[in-house]
Amino acid sequence: MKEFVGSCHLCGKEIFCMDGFLNGIHTKEGKVLCFDCDVKENDYKNKEA
Repeated sequence: MKEFVGSCHLCGKEIFCMDGFLNGIHTKEGKVLCFDCDVKENDYKNKEA
């Protein structure tokens, strides 16, 4: 089963729930990010620290 969840907050890529697994990340702020953007965001935050 494949259900559309929303679009990535940063790049606009479509994110789906596939067989019960979210194909992305749901943030504390309620935003949805694709895996690629999540990795980029975490790399950026780690460099600032």
